[in-house]
Amino acid sequence: MSHTTKQDLEASLKKLLLEKPLDKITIQDLTNDCGISRMAFYYHFKDIYDLVEWACLEESRKALQGKKTYDTWQEGLLQIFEAVYENKPFIINAYNAVSREQIENFLFQLIMSVVEEQARSTSLTQEQKSFIADFYKYSFVGIMLDWIRQGMKSDYTDIWKNMCITIHGNITNSIQNFTKHAK
Repeated sequence: MSHTTKQDLEASLKKLLLEKPLDKITIQDLTNDCGISRMAFYYHFKDIYDLVEWACLEESRKALQGKKTYDTWQEGLLQIFEAVYENKPFIINAYNAVSREQIENFLFQLIMSVVEEQARSTSLTQEQKSFIADFYKYSFVGIMLDWIRQGMKSDYTDIWKNMCITIHGNITNSIQNFTKHAK
């Protein structure tokens, strides 16, 4: 039941963002649109920005479902771009509301699962694997946030293709390079 309420609030927020900017939407607007009490809102979220953050993470989770392996992460990245683009009014309004750290943490989880998979039979330390994942995470986050900040005008499939070409085989090479230098 509570997940449904959260989804209803997310839907209301997205609907209201088509009418006015985030800073003009009140909790009263959301609860009226959903037909719930203010207390029901506060049961799930501490404020509107908490709802925005939750909605962004939910969209990312849906986009990445089953796409956290070496063979599928590129498809997952494309699906994140698609989800962001499909929710353009929401994302543009939420851009300044969601902490960059949350986006970074989510992409770190995606990349870290790929690094863990590829480094399974190596002697890399957790610190080394985390460094590799961080390195690529910052690249992904920076490129995506630049695209959002520029109004999502460029074709995201071109950006995605360029990212895939740039990184093709590089995670595996990074793991091999760390393994060589660790000896």
